[in-house]
Amino acid sequence: MTMQVLVLSPRVAPGILTLAAWDALRGASTVRAGVDDPHVRAIADSGVAVEAGTGSPTYEPGTVWIAPTGDATWARRVADDLMGPDGGERPVEVVFGSYDLPGSGLLDVVDVMDRLRRECPWTAAQTHESLARYVLEEAHEVHEALEEGDSEHVREELGDLLMQVVFHARIAAESRGWDVDDVAAGIAAKLIRRNPHVFAPETLDHVPTTADEIDAQWQRIKLTERASDPYSHPH
Repeated sequence: MTMQVLVLSPRVAPGILTLAAWDALRGASTVRAGVDDPHVRAIADSGVAVEAGTGSPTYEPGTVWIAPTGDATWARRVADDLMGPDGGERPVEVVFGSYDLPGSGLLDVVDVMDRLRRECPWTAAQTHESLARYVLEEAHEVHEALEEGDSEHVREELGDLLMQVVFHARIAAESRGWDVDDVAAGIAAKLIRRNPHVFAPETLDHVPTTADEIDAQWQRIKLTERASDPYSHPH
């Protein structure tokens, strides 16, 4: 029999697992977990008996060991250690019980900013006005990194600029009636409206196919939006 190590995403609601994960849990002779968290409790609440594990997992055929939530590296290291140098006589399988969707890392940024806003005196004291100069500074640093052509530097600077977006949205959530979800929803809706050749080609008399045609379409739609709402700030 195979021992299995189950990996769960912290960004997916507890109890939402893949069919492979449920099959592994319900078919196991023993299910162990080294931590007690909402994901483990949800599994136990479903009727699966979960035993508390202590120390490092030992090789137990037929056992499912639930990895610390989100720690795929731990799961793979444990699996490699349990299988031994030959990797064949003691089969261990890593089972992914839930997966992160593309962009799910943004949830971590929002969560970190929420905690900083609550617990860090400096972060809590900031306002839109006190942070305004940093938006410009970070945008300039992104531009410089792009001109340098250093991909890792670009990634780092884009992260700093993203922090400013999340920071301002977090402040706005406290006083202005909108938050980071509204920011994301707004730009998603704009991208859909401004790109009908992708999202609604059936509504067009002519579907643009060149970059110049698509740019001209964007500008026409922007002007139409501005005419219908002169107090908006379409870009």
